[in-house]
Amino acid sequence: RSATKVRKDIIASAVETGNLKLIIRGGVGVDNIDVTYAESKGIKVRNTPKSSSLAVAELALGHMFSLARFIGIANVTMREGKWNKNKYTGIELSGKTLGLIGFGRIGRELAKKAKALEMKIIYNDILGPTKDCPEYSFVSLDQLLTDSDFISLHLPGNEDESPVIGKPEFSKMKDGVYLINCARGSVVDEAALLEALNSGKIAGAGIDVFPEEPTKNLELVNHERVSVTPHIGASTKEAQKRIGEEIISIIKDNF
Repeated sequence: RSATKVRKDIIASAVETGNLKLIIRGGVGVDNIDVTYAESKGIKVRNTPKSSSLAVAELALGHMFSLARFIGIANVTMREGKWNKNKYTGIELSGKTLGLIGFGRIGRELAKKAKALEMKIIYNDILGPTKDCPEYSFVSLDQLLTDSDFISLHLPGNEDESPVIGKPEFSKMKDGVYLINCARGSVVDEAALLEALNSGKIAGAGIDVFPEEPTKNLELVNHERVSVTPHIGASTKEAQKRIGEEIISIIKDNF
């Protein structure tokens, strides 16, 4: 899966044998595979984008609840013998605006769940507005940053791994916004995020992915207004079963 790197040297060695025909990523992104080089050598590259959408969307929603109601930090402080009832006055998701940056399968699954909670859904996607989801509003990225109470990222990121969300983008957001990243670690500038958290610009951040994994950014991980998980977006029994089934289907379709 994501930990396995199929780079040029491995592919080149496989080309010499003439046996490798297909590389399948058991997950959504293929950034751990040198796709262009593989395909230039006649090797097909596929992924399993359908299988983990539900799991990742549920985790993103879980981080939203954790931040809005202090679930994570309350677990920590209660185990330390503290009773911070008066400190943890949260907010309700109902009535809040959720901005989705990236509106593929995962973004749409999260939109369905958030709509059931009576959230207002706006989105931005590089492909523009979608025709089959008229109940959600397509907006410019600037408007999304300005209007959202919660922002959830669901995009592959830039090829050069430059951040999509950095200091300029944080400056455009509402004071007290919540940011969720279950996409790719490179999508968010961690230093800018820490600065925004410490200044109070960002009320909380839910993070499942990091530029370096395992992450060494302990200041971010230990921040009291951060909810963190170790890249477990697709780690459900159901999703793993679907991934296996989709891999088999891909092999059958190609041979």
